[in-house]
Amino acid sequence: MLTTSQSLFTKFKMELDTSTLPYYIDYVMWEPCHKIQAKQISAQLLPPLYSLVFIFGFVGNLLVVLTLINCKKLKSMTDIYLLNLAISDLLFLLTLPFWAHYAAYGWVFGDAACKLFTGLYHTGYFGGIFFIILLTIDRYLAIVHAVFALKARTVTFGVVTSGVTWVVTVLAALPGIIFTRSEEEDSHYSCNPHFPVNWKNFHAIMRSILSLVLPLLVMVVCYSGILKTLLRCQNEKKKHKAVRLIFAIMIVYFLFWAPYIIVLILTTFQSFFGLDNCSSANRLDQAMQVTETLGMTHCCINPIIYAFVGEKFRRYIWVFFRKHIARHLCKRCPVFYGETPDRVSSTYTPSTGEQDVSAGL
Repeated sequence: MLTTSQSLFTKFKMELDTSTLPYYIDYVMWEPCHKIQAKQISAQLLPPLYSLVFIFGFVGNLLVVLTLINCKKLKSMTDIYLLNLAISDLLFLLTLPFWAHYAAYGWVFGDAACKLFTGLYHTGYFGGIFFIILLTIDRYLAIVHAVFALKARTVTFGVVTSGVTWVVTVLAALPGIIFTRSEEEDSHYSCNPHFPVNWKNFHAIMRSILSLVLPLLVMVVCYSGILKTLLRCQNEKKKHKAVRLIFAIMIVYFLFWAPYIIVLILTTFQSFFGLDNCSSANRLDQAMQVTETLGMTHCCINPIIYAFVGEKFRRYIWVFFRKHIARHLCKRCPVFYGETPDRVSSTYTPSTGEQDVSAGL
């Protein structure tokens, strides 16, 4: 059904003669492009979806943090990077309830909160990327350069590189924080980025390089070297365990975030790709919403990967549950006071130079 404005425009179009055609063309060219459908879908879909992702992601990543601190005691550089990866996901997750409320009711939290949660969003986003890259390099050093890894892969070095990484993460997040603001639009407030053209192009290219090109380059270089070493390794089973978890984390990251980065490039450079019309803009807007939502659900996936791929992680979870949760729930249950049937073992592997690294967790 046509709206009132559409009906008037149709009537106006029918009454035009050839002498008014240039003015009609000019009117059509400047007709505003409305994106109501994407907003309506977001208001209905995003609040329940973000709420579920927040609940499962927060519980899962918090469990990873507690397990690493209480059970593994952060004894290796891998543990340090996994801890920081979980913290990055938690920072990202903290913003989801506010984006859910924003999708349904508009932004009601003010300009300062807009910048704050945008900052947490970008910090968690870039932090997750950088620590996945560090974990990949860590696996590469442990397997391909085992002798060098004995000296380099220490807890101290892990802490130092993590600190530097957080500084780089904040710097990468700064443009998004600076150019995002809350302002009134159509009788309600929004929280959106307002980049100047040059900064918008720079930010899109920067995110593409840091989010897609750099991780892909690191993955190709590191895993090609790891694969060559695995083919020469006598104990292939143990070596496969050493790389399986981190490889799964990297692949899942690409599956969830690569579509969004591609759509971001197409949206930023619409004229270059011949997509600068209302129909294409609407489709890109919907694609942006779908792919960004897919990417944002990624922050609750890593704990699931640990549970299904990391054999030792399941054992550590059982130890943590038995020691800190089950005893309080059932104080008279003797099963929680004895040794676990599948007790976590500690084995030293010369190829990695540390204990319990075969599955990362």
